[in-house]
Amino acid sequence: MKTLDQLFAFELFHIGNYKIHISNVALLLVVFLATKIILWVIRQALDRRTRLNDLDPGSTYALFQIIRYLLWIVAIGVMLESVGIKLTLVLAGSAALLVGVGLGLQQTFNDIISGIILLGERSIKIGDVLEIDQDVVQIQSIGLRTSKGLNRDEISIILPNSLITTSKVINWSHQSDKTRFRIDVGVAYGSDVDKVIRILEESAKEHPDVSNPELIEGRLVNFGNSSLDFQLLFFSKNIFRINKVRSDIRRIIDRKFRENNITIPFPQMDLHVKSGLPKKAD
Repeated sequence: MKTLDQLFAFELFHIGNYKIHISNVALLLVVFLATKIILWVIRQALDRRTRLNDLDPGSTYALFQIIRYLLWIVAIGVMLESVGIKLTLVLAGSAALLVGVGLGLQQTFNDIISGIILLGERSIKIGDVLEIDQDVVQIQSIGLRTSKGLNRDEISIILPNSLITTSKVINWSHQSDKTRFRIDVGVAYGSDVDKVIRILEESAKEHPDVSNPELIEGRLVNFGNSSLDFQLLFFSKNIFRINKVRSDIRRIIDRKFRENNITIPFPQMDLHVKSGLPKKAD
């Protein structure tokens, strides 16, 4: 036992008045490993609760991120105290420096605060499909400063958290797992309106990614300049890939229109030309 005490009391090196012993290093390792183990246990418990209670994975992720950040802050404080560095003295001595750094890193701090808001508020979760600045992104991860998403071109995008909290953001996944979309199409005057509506609704029902076939609706919305204007309304869960779904349905509509001799007209404009010049008065 005495030998062990002597081993732990052995001085490795010293910096000014601070001496680092083996016991200090051992305590650092213990705190680090304990923090990792605690986080692993918490993660396993949250994952198990998510599977058993069918909880939202996005909410579970946000809760774990908050716990992880708080636990590491406490662990770092304990590790600093274990080597004899008083946090109160460090903060007091570096107050002026922190002010200068804070001014220089104002945007970074803004992103961090926004990240805490996103994780705590949970209005945006992993897997949500967002429209930000006319770009549609599926959120893959939410960090303390930035979030990562994937756009429809399979390009990974790094988003500052402040952009999400301060910009106008459309969350396509917020209220429901499916969303209503529309397709606009015009046909020539003289076409059978009831037949056009029936073909539009049948075209949507043929696509496997269209949800709730009973809610599919075709509408005559306007008498256009050169066409009868229709809308096809349908619900789909494939929010992120909805452009492909729309394209597939348009192809079905085009095929059915040709089979039924329904024409999609070109834009038309009447041009009246007056001949001759006005006679000059004598």
